[in-house]
Amino acid sequence: VKARGPDPNLPLVGASESGIVGGRVAKPHSRPYMASLQIHGQHVCGGILIRDDYVLTAAHCKKDNQPMTVVLGAHNISKREKTQHLKICIFSPPLQVPDRSEEDFSDSSCCLFQLEPKAKLNQYVKGMELSSRDENVPPYTRCTVAGWGRTGVKKPSSAVLKETTEMIQKESECKRIWQQYFNSKQMICTKFSKKQGGICQGDSGGPLICNGRPVGLTAFTKENDCDNPEFPHVFIKINFFLSWIREVMKK
Repeated sequence: VKARGPDPNLPLVGASESGIVGGRVAKPHSRPYMASLQIHGQHVCGGILIRDDYVLTAAHCKKDNQPMTVVLGAHNISKREKTQHLKICIFSPPLQVPDRSEEDFSDSSCCLFQLEPKAKLNQYVKGMELSSRDENVPPYTRCTVAGWGRTGVKKPSSAVLKETTEMIQKESECKRIWQQYFNSKQMICTKFSKKQGGICQGDSGGPLICNGRPVGLTAFTKENDCDNPEFPHVFIKINFFLSWIREVMKK
């Protein structure tokens, strides 16, 4: 089926409630860098622990300066696991990177949340090292995504961490389908099958991992149709912000 371009007024949805459609349940604690960002005990976004004092996530995960909590070391976020850190608070307001594009792409920026107190690193809680250089991931590379929550547009969320595989899409296809919504400097997109599934409304800020490295952060899908393979899933390019991330963390 030929993919069609979106209507200019097509609403986009940042996956701020989390969820993987299809996929499989991750091996407990096999992704010790995963962070659950929560408000009043409710998961609102994913993130990556990149050092004992910083979590990297999508800029639109910042919720009007509401106090947030990070849960690290979790597999099942519906219960108090012994492995979990539950009292790591995020400074408000978080440090946010300005959008450096010439146009306004509100879904194409990332932000850093500083943790207080610092995370206690162990086998269940580990930071994920970012790439030391700007490396492009070629089309058709198989990558993984992970997150908690919705398992479909009209299905309930999953309390346990789920994961699945998506494949890097050609930049030209990303641009052809998403048109003005896709900023190739700051975004990357993936193709996926309906059977394998992928990210859904939810999962914003969660990682796209290729060749063992975090390449992107979940940005958006098509509203109310996240499992439609005609519309690639879109992620924020981490490499675009590497110099800014290093600058903030040095301070």
